[in-house]
Amino acid sequence: MEDWDIDHQRSFRHMREAMVADQIAARGIANRDVLRVMREIPRHRFVPPGQSTAAYEDRPLPIGNGQTISQPYIVALMTELLEPTPDDLILDIGTGSGYLAAVVSRLANRIISVERIPHLADCARHRLQCEGYGNIEVVTADGTIGYAPHAPYDGIIISAAYQSIPPLLLEQLRPGGRLVMPVGADDEQRLHKVQKLADGTLQTTCHSPVRFVPLIGRYAWADA
Repeated sequence: MEDWDIDHQRSFRHMREAMVADQIAARGIANRDVLRVMREIPRHRFVPPGQSTAAYEDRPLPIGNGQTISQPYIVALMTELLEPTPDDLILDIGTGSGYLAAVVSRLANRIISVERIPHLADCARHRLQCEGYGNIEVVTADGTIGYAPHAPYDGIIISAAYQSIPPLLLEQLRPGGRLVMPVGADDEQRLHKVQKLADGTLQTTCHSPVRFVPLIGRYAWADA
C-alpha cells in the first residue's frame, strides 16, 4: 500500500472517531456495539464519488434518484432502537447506498434489504459484495409489502416515511420482534418503535423528530 493511501485511510479513521464522539455518543447513543460498528465501517465508501470527505459530516447526503444516505446520528439511533442480536433475521426497507444494512449486518445474523429503484439496488448489491458483506441479500421490490419469502423477521427497519406503518410489515414481524420507522407527513415525522408482544399485540413508543424521503409503494405514497 502506497504511503499516500495509508495517510488517506488514517484520515478517514480519524473522521470516523470524531463522528462517533461528537455526533453520536455526545447525543446519548450508549450501545457499545453500535458505537463500535459506526467507528469501523468506512462510511465514505457508501457515498457518490467526490463526496468522500462529506460522508462524515452531520447531515444526510444525496445518493441519486432523489434518495439520501441518512446522517450518521440517525443511522446509529435507528440501529440502537432496533436492538439487533447475533441470531436475528432483519428486514431492511429502503436499501439506498447500503450503509444502514452494512451497519446492522455487523450486529445481526442476516439482512434482507429491499430497494424499489433498480439502479440503486444494483449499485448497493455490487458495493456490499465487494466490501465483503456476505450476510446481506439485496432485493429489488416494493418494500411496502415486505418480503414474504423469508418472513417472519426478528426486526424490521424502514428508511422512508409514511403516515402509518404498512400492515404487511407488521404481519411479517415475529412475536418479540421490533420495527423502527419514521412516521408522519412530509414536514412532521417522528421515529416510531413498535414491539410485537408474544400474544401479537403491538406496543409503540415515539422518539426523535426526523426528516426522511417518502415511502413509495402499494401501501404508502403513490409514485409520482
